This record gives sequence, C-alpha cells and structure tokens, in this order.
Amino acid sequence: MAIQVSVCGPRDCTDEDESNAREVGRLLAERGAVVICGGYAGVMAAVAAGARSAGGTVVGVLSRPDREQANPDLSVVIPTGVGEARNGIIANSGDAVIVIGGSWGTLSELALAMRHGRVPVVQLGGWRILDHEGRPVPGVRHVSSPEEALEATGLWA
Repeated sequence: MAIQVSVCGPRDCTDEDESNAREVGRLLAERGAVVICGGYAGVMAAVAAGARSAGGTVVGVLSRPDREQANPDLSVVIPTGVGEARNGIIANSGDAVIVIGGSWGTLSELALAMRHGRVPVVQLGGWRILDHEGRPVPGVRHVSSPEEALEATGLWA
C-alpha cells in the first residue's frame, strides 16, 4: 500500500506558501506517496500541481457535496458535503500530516492531527501555537524547507 501524506494549508496563501506547497507535492510524488488535500485553491492547488507535475496521485477531499470548484490537478475527487468536518477526514487519512501556511481551517487540521496523536505532524511556515506561558506546544515538528518537511515525517528514514 502506498504511503499517504495529508497536506493542509489555506485557500488564501502567500507566494512563499504556494511555492513551498508545490515543491512538497513534487517531492512527495517523486517518492511514490499519495497526496491528500482539501482539493480547492491556494496551498491545496499548489501541492496538487506539484504532485501531478511529477506523475503523482492526488486525492481531494472536498467540503462541498459536488465537484464544483475542485482543483483540476486532482486525480481523485471525494465530494463529502460535510463542510469543515472534512478536515478530520484529511487529518486522519495520512501516514503523516504536513501543514503549510496558516488560517483557522489549517489550524483546525493541525489540531485534529495532533489530537489523534498517531502520525507525525510537520509545520512549514504559518501560525505557531504557544502554551499559556508563551512556549511552543510540543509535538509539532517545525521546519524551514520542503525537503526538511519530508525528512521530518520520518517516512523515508
């Protein structure tokens, strides 16, 4: 069975997030991983485009009940009709979760992945979560490049 990596990130992202997502997608595809994402614009579109450019498979788990607005670089489209509850499906579907950039939806995916506690969670850019004393919350693996993101998953060690 292929390794599956969930990549989460905002629809409205920075140019740097978009570039990082495209490279993460390409690198994942080159390693034979199936990419799972939210299936729309921004980081989701960039990771899908990067993976497809390297011949990879990309699964989009959509919030809508139809394929409307789905990214054209998806290999498989799953219209759920469950709205933001689909974030739990995405977070739970990967052998690792890579978070690129930040938004409230992205933060919810990160939190769900951490709460499940069964797979590595890697963050490239985006929002940082601090505890009540201002210290980074343990468990999230912070990295500064797409290459480090894949390495931090430990899936290809």
